This record gives sequence, structure tokens and C-alpha cells, in this order.
Amino acid sequence: MPFTIANKKVLQRLSNTEKHQGVVVDIGEFEYKDESIIESLEKPFLVILDQLQDPHNFGAIIRTAVASGADAIIIPKNNSVQVTPTVVKVSVGTIFKINIIKTINIARFIKNIKEMGIWVYGADTNGKVYYKTDLRKPIAIVLGNEGSGIRSNVKEKCDALITIPMKNSVESLNVSVSAGILLYEVMRQNENFSS
Repeated sequence: MPFTIANKKVLQRLSNTEKHQGVVVDIGEFEYKDESIIESLEKPFLVILDQLQDPHNFGAIIRTAVASGADAIIIPKNNSVQVTPTVVKVSVGTIFKINIIKTINIARFIKNIKEMGIWVYGADTNGKVYYKTDLRKPIAIVLGNEGSGIRSNVKEKCDALITIPMKNSVESLNVSVSAGILLYEVMRQNENFSS
């Protein structure tokens, strides 16, 4: 692989940050996967992000999704964070270990995967407690926008809503923290079920 030694200013310009650690790698344009890949999965475990905006949250969710065994992450084509250098960096390279799918319409995507036998659960403050919900099946977990949560038209398409109980008047958690809790519960239930 060819390389060039460059000064700090060049590295900063190429990486758009001062925190480049002295190395910049050009990986070219990120290649999103096609939705049809889901059909080849034996027991799909999907993560759907409804209009997430923060690249740091996206990168953290990618890392958690890979660690918990998810097969793919689905994001909308518009009004959503896309794969950026920040996302790649925050994911600590795990982005290359999972399928990232970009879809035009999240609500239609959910309708399609439900027809494939995948159960869809939306994370919401008004739902059934997540650990009292049977998540041992082909499944998709929907996580919403950092400020407004899951849009109502997407929420309507979910099979059920699940919630993380809160104490001390805390209304909600950061979306990447919520993802960690819910995705590991999916992993826990399915590992116990298969053993």
C-alpha cells in the first residue's frame, strides 16, 4: 500500500481534525449494503436508527451493535447522520464488521421486514419494560432521534414499544446508552434460549 509522509497541517486538512494521531488513511467512499442482504440472514438481528443526528452516537451504536452480535444497522437516506470520518473513528473500526444499510423510507422498510417474519420493537418511554419482553426471535430494535425519539409514523409500524425503566425523575438516556442496554438484552435472551 503506497504511503506519503506529511506534516501536521496536511494531516489536519485531510482528516478535518487536530486529533489525527499522526496518521490518516484514505479508505475511499464508504459502501453501504443493499437491503436484499437481510434475506440471506438465518435469524436476523437488526438495529434501525430513525433520523439519528450525532456522529458520535452513531459510532458508539455501531461498536455496541457489533459487540452484541447484530447483523446490520439501517439508517434513512435523508435527515440522518451518514457514515463520516468521525463515525468511523468513534466506531474504532468496527464499522467494517457490520452491514450498514441506507433506506429511502424507514416505515416502508419496517413493513417489508415484518413480512419476512422479523419482529420490530421501538424504544420509547411509553412501552413494556424491555427485560419483561420476549426478544428471542428474528428481531429489529428501533432507536429514535436524540431529541424527539422515534417518529410517529415509524412507531405505528412497530410490533411493540419497549422501555428502560427510570428512577429519580430521569426522563431518558442518551441514545447510545439505550442502545447498549437493549442490544445486550437481545443478545442475553437469545444466548440463553439457544443453549
